[in-house]
Amino acid sequence: DSSRYTDPILASGTDGVGTKLKVAIHAKKFDTVGIDLVAMCVNDVLCVGAEPLFFLDYLALGKDDPDLIATLVAGVSAGCVEGQSALLGGETAIMPDMYAAGDFDMAGFSVGVVDRPKLIDGKAVRPGDIVIGLESTGFHSNGYSLVRKVVFDHAKLTVDSHVAELGQTVGDALLAPTRIYVKPIHDVLKSVPVGSIHGLCHITGGGLEENIERILPENVRVRINTSSWQRPPLFDWLQRLGNIDRGEMFHVFNMGIGFTIIVAPDAVAAVRERLASYPFASWIIGEVVAGERGVELCSL
Repeated sequence: DSSRYTDPILASGTDGVGTKLKVAIHAKKFDTVGIDLVAMCVNDVLCVGAEPLFFLDYLALGKDDPDLIATLVAGVSAGCVEGQSALLGGETAIMPDMYAAGDFDMAGFSVGVVDRPKLIDGKAVRPGDIVIGLESTGFHSNGYSLVRKVVFDHAKLTVDSHVAELGQTVGDALLAPTRIYVKPIHDVLKSVPVGSIHGLCHITGGGLEENIERILPENVRVRINTSSWQRPPLFDWLQRLGNIDRGEMFHVFNMGIGFTIIVAPDAVAAVRERLASYPFASWIIGEVVAGERGVELCSL
C-alpha cells in the first residue's frame, strides 16, 4: 500500500549461511539452515528501519537431490513467514564440477522499503543515548570456521556428542537457527515517536565492536558493559574448549546479543515494555558518550 509512504526508498541485503552448512551436512540436519539464510538477510535490511517486502534464494548443489532441496526451501519458507517477507522465487543450480556430491551452498536476497522520514542511519546517535541488547539464540551464522576447528578438529567431538552443560548434542547446539528480529523491531518502531530510535545493529561477524561502530557518527563512543547480560552457556563452553582469548570471542561472536537498539533516553521504558512481550530476553547493555568514535567493552 504505497499510500502509507510519503517518500519510499528501497533497502536490500544479500548474505549466506557460511560454514554452518558444513555442520548441517555432518549432522544430516537441513531443516533450519533456510531460516538462517532468511535471518541473515532480513536482519540486515532491518537496520535502516525497513520493512522486508520479498525474498529470493539461490541454491547450488553438486548433484540433484529433490528431498534435500525441498527441506532447504521449507526452511526458507518458514523464515520468510517469521521475517514477514514474500518468497517470490529463486534459482537452483546443479553443478557437479563445482561441488562434490553432498556439498551445497545457499545465498539469499532481501528487499524492503522504508519511508525516508523514518530512515534510521545512525546519524542521530548522540551522548546520553542508551543501548539495548536483544538476546541471540547462540552463534547465529557467524564464527563457524573457528567453531568447527575447536569442536571437531581440536576437541575431537562429533555432532552426536552430548554436552552435559548444554543439555543437548553438539549438532543441536550448533544448528540452533538465527533469530529473526523483524516482528519485535517493527513493534518497537511503531510504539515510540518517530526519531526516538537512533540506531539499529545486527550483530554478526566482528561482534558488538565492529557492527555498532559502523553506524556511529564522529565524536561519539559506545560503552558496552559486558557484565550486563546473561551469556548463553554455549559461549563459555566453546571458550574453555578451545582456550580462546576473551578479546577474540567478542570479536568473532555475538556473545549472546544478536541485535542492538540505540534509543533516546526518554523512550527506553516504552521500548523495554514492548520487548517484554517477546519470548527472549533484552537488557540495557550500554550507553553513548562523547569521545573518539568507537566502541569500548567494559566489565563493570
